[in-house]
Amino acid sequence: MPATLSAPAPAPAPTRWRDAKRYAWLLSGLFPGLAWLNVWQAGRSGDAFWLWLLPGVMYTLIPLLDTLLGEDRSNPPEALVPALEADRWYLVVLLVFVPLQFGLTLHGAWLAVHGGLGWVGLAGLVVTVGGINGIAINTAHELGHKHAAWERWLSRLVLAPVAYGHFFVEHNRGHHRRVATPEDPASARLGESFWAFLPRTMWGSLHSAWQLERDRLTGRGHGPWHWRNQCLQAWAMTALLYAGLVAWLGWAVLPFLLVQAFYGAQLLEVVNYIEHYGLLRQRGPDGRYERCAPEHSWNSNHRMSNLFLYHLQRHSDHHAHPARRYQALRHFEEAPQLPSGYAGLLLVAYVPPLWFRLMDRRVMAHYGGELGRANVQEGKRGRLEKWWGKGRER
Repeated sequence: MPATLSAPAPAPAPTRWRDAKRYAWLLSGLFPGLAWLNVWQAGRSGDAFWLWLLPGVMYTLIPLLDTLLGEDRSNPPEALVPALEADRWYLVVLLVFVPLQFGLTLHGAWLAVHGGLGWVGLAGLVVTVGGINGIAINTAHELGHKHAAWERWLSRLVLAPVAYGHFFVEHNRGHHRRVATPEDPASARLGESFWAFLPRTMWGSLHSAWQLERDRLTGRGHGPWHWRNQCLQAWAMTALLYAGLVAWLGWAVLPFLLVQAFYGAQLLEVVNYIEHYGLLRQRGPDGRYERCAPEHSWNSNHRMSNLFLYHLQRHSDHHAHPARRYQALRHFEEAPQLPSGYAGLLLVAYVPPLWFRLMDRRVMAHYGGELGRANVQEGKRGRLEKWWGKGRER
């Protein structure tokens, strides 16, 4: 749901300003190309080492660079935002990702069947191809929020390799309306582990997307199985892609496609888990939730992970202005800040005791020790009340 944010006070329009990250954004667009080079090397040499470079970059190098390079809290001058958003360079950076993603997927599928890889190599191939297709959901996310019909169609195409086309429907019309509430399947609750969140969000998002499309089509006098159903359109793209690959490479490719798709989808969902963990919009006197504000999203300004994720970590501004392009997203001081970029928190989120130890106290501090203001996982309230009570005593 759109919101009104307390943006920084407007400054006099500068006569000159240059985006210092203008060419660094190519790290996002070219990322699948770098992974594709690794796949070529693995196919040429037969060495599985090359297939484990991408997870090494994702889980180790990017967090390390985030630590070394620190944060960037600068915002573009508001007077220059229209020109910044109209600059086609940033759209080209976004579009470069798409052919490289599909090239990697096709080559990876061939290598899975004909590459003679052992289990170590196949596992590396899954995390390389699935990792890029998971990151591609963020590219689809950026395209899917835009007004141009061709960008929205391209968003669904980008989701085809990861078989998560319903994300286009649920994220835009479900998550943005229900974010930071118990009703949102993509908002993690305080005390909820990632492994409890994962099946809840996967099934809940699928169910919600279908319901949203069924209601939309009913209002237009159509049934849910009508060809205009955007879920069916997106899933048809996946079916055509997978069927084409099976026709080319045989049924042996299908397990690889399904496993890499699951890995990519869970990569999206672990980021969802991080983005709104424990945060809750309060109800007003009329019983309705307050409008989404900066304090309802965890943010990070760590440089390197933001460059690889099209500023996804400036999540508060995105929820306030979904159509605002990535290069113009702003930092807000009132938004709660993560201790690291997303890349540095992925492995932590997989280990619930580490995650709870790192993040629960931050939720506690954000709400001044008032558990009733947080989005709490039912069944965990008693334990959390005891823990928070001890925290107040200290």
